[in-house]
Amino acid sequence: MGIEFAQALRDQRMRGNIRRALDGLAAKRQAAFSDRDEWTRLQDQGRAIRAHALSRLPELLEALERQCTANGIRVHWAETCDQANRLVLDILRQHQTRMLVKGKSMVTEELGLNAFLEAQGIEVVETDLGELIVQLTGERPFHIIAPAIHKDRQQIAELFRARFPDIPYSEDAETLTATARRILREKFRSALAGLTGVNFAVAETGTLVLVENEGNGRMCTTAPEVHIAVTGIEKVIPRLDQLPPLLTLLTRSATGQPITTYVNLIGAPRRAGELDGPKEVHLILLDNGRSRLCADPELQATLRCIRCGACMNHCPVYTRLGGHAYGTVYTGPIGSLLEPQRQGLAVAGALADASSLCGACSEVCPVGIPIPDLLRRLRAEGIGAGAKSHVPGRGSRRKLGPATLWRLWAWLHADPSRYRLMSGLLSKTGGLLPRLVTPWNRSRLPPRLAPENLHRLARKAGFTEDCDD
Repeated sequence: MGIEFAQALRDQRMRGNIRRALDGLAAKRQAAFSDRDEWTRLQDQGRAIRAHALSRLPELLEALERQCTANGIRVHWAETCDQANRLVLDILRQHQTRMLVKGKSMVTEELGLNAFLEAQGIEVVETDLGELIVQLTGERPFHIIAPAIHKDRQQIAELFRARFPDIPYSEDAETLTATARRILREKFRSALAGLTGVNFAVAETGTLVLVENEGNGRMCTTAPEVHIAVTGIEKVIPRLDQLPPLLTLLTRSATGQPITTYVNLIGAPRRAGELDGPKEVHLILLDNGRSRLCADPELQATLRCIRCGACMNHCPVYTRLGGHAYGTVYTGPIGSLLEPQRQGLAVAGALADASSLCGACSEVCPVGIPIPDLLRRLRAEGIGAGAKSHVPGRGSRRKLGPATLWRLWAWLHADPSRYRLMSGLLSKTGGLLPRLVTPWNRSRLPPRLAPENLHRLARKAGFTEDCDD
């Protein structure tokens, strides 16, 4: 699944790479939202737009399908990952193509689309530079918006030399980018089909919105004869006039830019008399558990996410461990929240514990997702406590040992005499504790209990009133 936490902590080169990159992104975001009042206003607006859209999700999806169909876009529904993968394969086979150029898309990582198509003899070419790098290394994306953020120029140069030995070696960033551009240009020239994700889908106009910086998304959507767009059903918004604040929040939160280099609004296939664009546009709407998440009034907030990555850039856990240590498609705070709901608490419930609950993620979230509150909710459900939802695996993380210890703790603290007796014993036998809490002590000094409790110290100092052992 992924490298272990301990291994990630030992990889000093990777930690240095991600810390420098994420510190830079965090600083740019802070500069972009220097006006606190503007930030608050935009965040409230973004939260309201996304929450309103989710409250009307079935209605908006039907409206999106009607308008897209009227525009000439062919709409497909996929309840599961397997159905979505089969739909993509069927479209490619209908056009007898064995190569697909692909823009950056986290939802296709969720599908495992690349591996599925390659097993069917389809060549998949990632055209985003970061995605191309992780594809060449056989890795998963490290970050939602910057898939290869953990690699430095020297590592990328070595990778290119190993995979493209005929190309002169260079560690210059511009040269490396130009090399990738030359390689990809030939792929764009010969590709019959291109695939992308969707940042927002506008129900009112049937418009698919794609935000990017490299131009590869525009090439995937215009150069091939067929464009396939794949997105989760939660990406729909009601109206086109709601797009500008969401774009502002997305780009500033992600990279600190006022706006990205390319904002693509895709409304229809090529019409008569037009010189470019695909002859066919297909939209695949993926559920894969999203309807279940949307049914819970509290956990529904998870689906507001616009995939900006700001929570990762500010998370004290993610910035030290990186993305691969999570072992899942979606990583960082939003992954710790989404993956247990998507895969079930029995499979991914441990991720809900991989958080300090410091609240940095919720402070910078552009759509106000209360991530710490929802993580606490999942932790409670994991042991069978708290409100009940449709998240699979409720109670699966309840273990007899910890449950017994907590019951003992409650029993001791419910009676002052029992509490005094136990605290006295611990004061005398505290030296035995490090052996009992070894995992805690691997990266911390062992706890030392005071030989005398506060009440006795106060009494010795002459503060006898209300002092009781």
